[in-house]
Amino acid sequence: MYMDKRELTGRVAVVTGGSRGIGLAIADALVEAGADVLVCGRSAEDLARAKEQLTALGSVDRPRGGVETVTADIRDSAQVDAAMMRAADRFGGLDIVVNNAGVGRFNQLTELSVEDWRAVIETNLNGVFYVCRSAVPLLRKRGGGWIINVSSLAGSHPFAGGSAYCASKAGLNALSEVLMQEVRHEDIRVSCIAPGSVDTRFDGPGESPGKAWKLAASDVARVVTDLLRHDPRSLPSRVEIRPSRPRR
Repeated sequence: MYMDKRELTGRVAVVTGGSRGIGLAIADALVEAGADVLVCGRSAEDLARAKEQLTALGSVDRPRGGVETVTADIRDSAQVDAAMMRAADRFGGLDIVVNNAGVGRFNQLTELSVEDWRAVIETNLNGVFYVCRSAVPLLRKRGGGWIINVSSLAGSHPFAGGSAYCASKAGLNALSEVLMQEVRHEDIRVSCIAPGSVDTRFDGPGESPGKAWKLAASDVARVVTDLLRHDPRSLPSRVEIRPSRPRR
């Protein structure tokens, strides 16, 4: 059940929020390694562009894994269940789940709307719960697998203006730890990746895209594939990754 040191051919993965940014980089790394990948997201237009990108680089000499896309809002448990079953039906099972979908709404707590609070918590925390709850039975059928949750350093380093986001990521860290303990003896390995600032369209207060000091989305994707190839005798249950030389 554990991943080959060299490649992921024959493995089936689901990446939530995989149509752009970190999620797209993760999906690309998995497809490049030979995995069949289902990408889900809320924008049909973004998903179409992502599928074109993910399937464009294969060749006879260097085939890539298969790609499927599904429009799904992970805040809706029924849509989550449908996406997980689509992956299993399309590719024959499920081995890897990457919970990457996330949103950020930033403001002082007293100025943050109830709608913004709910959008963050329901996506970043409730959505991951729905995905994990739906995926675990499918992973059990395959004899084990991986769940990798993309969190944030904000979950352990709260900042002013980030009440909803920081709370959601702190909750995600705890959820990941609990699930890891619950399923580790079934060869289902749960890990949480906590990146610092990443150069994507997703930016917190005072941040802007295009900064050379930030992590690249491919840096986070590399952590995902390294985890999947990690020796099964040990479990890196939480990985922090941050810019080497952040702004002062």
